[in-house]
Amino acid sequence: VGVCKQEMLQKKNAVLVDGIVLNGPIMDSKAGEKFVEEACKIIMKEVVQKADDVTEKVCEWQAPETLKQILDLEMRDTGECHQKLLQLCRDVIQYSVKTNHPRFFNQLYAGIDYYSLVARFITEALNPSVYTYEVSPVFLLVEEAVIKKMIEFIGWEGGDGIFNPGGSVSNMYAMNLARYKFCPEIKEKGLSGLPRLVLFASEECHYSMKKAASFLGIGTENVYFIKTDERGKMIPEELEKQVQRARNEGSAPFLVCATAGTTVLGAFDPLDKIADICENHGLWLHVDASWGGSALISRKHRRLLHGIHRADSVAWNPHKMLLAGIQCCALLVKDNSGLLKKCYSAEAAYLFQQDKFYDVSYDTGDKSIQCSRRPDAFKFWLMWKALGTTGLEERVNRALALARYLVEEIKKREGFQLLLEPEYANVCFWYIPPSLRKMEDGAEFWQRLHQVAPIIKERMMKKGSMMLGYQPHRGKVNFFRQVVISPQVSREDMDFLLDEIELLAKDL
Repeated sequence: VGVCKQEMLQKKNAVLVDGIVLNGPIMDSKAGEKFVEEACKIIMKEVVQKADDVTEKVCEWQAPETLKQILDLEMRDTGECHQKLLQLCRDVIQYSVKTNHPRFFNQLYAGIDYYSLVARFITEALNPSVYTYEVSPVFLLVEEAVIKKMIEFIGWEGGDGIFNPGGSVSNMYAMNLARYKFCPEIKEKGLSGLPRLVLFASEECHYSMKKAASFLGIGTENVYFIKTDERGKMIPEELEKQVQRARNEGSAPFLVCATAGTTVLGAFDPLDKIADICENHGLWLHVDASWGGSALISRKHRRLLHGIHRADSVAWNPHKMLLAGIQCCALLVKDNSGLLKKCYSAEAAYLFQQDKFYDVSYDTGDKSIQCSRRPDAFKFWLMWKALGTTGLEERVNRALALARYLVEEIKKREGFQLLLEPEYANVCFWYIPPSLRKMEDGAEFWQRLHQVAPIIKERMMKKGSMMLGYQPHRGKVNFFRQVVISPQVSREDMDFLLDEIELLAKDL
């Protein structure tokens, strides 16, 4: 080994430091480039080109222990050869859920947008971090442009914002920002000496509200959940009662979290009436429009969010209805006086020097609780540039039209029963097998119906024909929640969904 090192030092004009020969890069660039090229071919063939092929499986189900063996997950002292690594890439694709499949209806995201995908390829290859203009000039300007446009759709004259890793984080940002606005001294002095802070959210709000209250030290018991009506909308009169209750208890109300597009039922809270209460009591109004915010793009459906311009902050996830690709989540703030930066800045001297040679107002990273931050706005921007606002609007309108088609088909078919008429893309329904259709409506009927959806779900997963979510909810037994998003979904896929449920449940 010693002789080899001496020869390398002589041939390459290199140096020896701590037993390591330093003579240029250690990485084999040519081999790496070849691997990237071949892996991209696999991605194109197995993911992109099959994205709209309904004959492909949505998933190839394997039990965890079996899948561990198939994938050979062990990391070893020596690296694997490129052919083995390429096979691992194929295996990962084969056994992963194809969320871009036209019959993936399981979550509040689905489908593939080709422009967003290319944007992700670019950002993954460039590997930027969005905190200062010097390291991320293009992506900071893109984020600024996208936020400005989103603010216009909310209806504010100005504002601020930042992209975050998920709507849950956006909700946490908003909660912390509202608290900072209520008592700015908390940033330096902490929680000691503060009154008992109370916030309000509907019974149907996203679970991230409880998590944020826990994480921020507010406490989950200080989240007052407001009753909702039969459609899942917050009842303003109940909000007023709970605000009064908090004041009577000597607590300090500071925030109301309304929801525009609830997770299960797709309900939109009455924002105007809620805003009236917030104004009367001096409360920050945050609207979690992570799911429903994209309806703002549609002139036909933006009425669902009537009054959102009165909010102090809004969470909006373009990665859901608009297919910008996970993750793409913005927190938008009406205040344009620098409140975000005042709340979150730590003024790190090694990043945010004030004597730089350019306008340091473009160093926006101090508005974030993160340091490293992905350029998530770029994929939304490139997609928006490609489709235009009218193209994005068409996606929203078509998704809701397909949801309406499915609702009408459910009404025609024996054995299918809607929970309620949807106002968004969430279609919630039961399937009642033939063996239960003549049963008396009572405890035993509902107990047996509760078991139907999980069995059908298991069968569709193992068959790989589609993925459809189910859940119990507020005293109602298990039902299916079909969510229409992807522009690759067709009317025929809606028909298939109902046919397949009937087929999978014919013996139940």
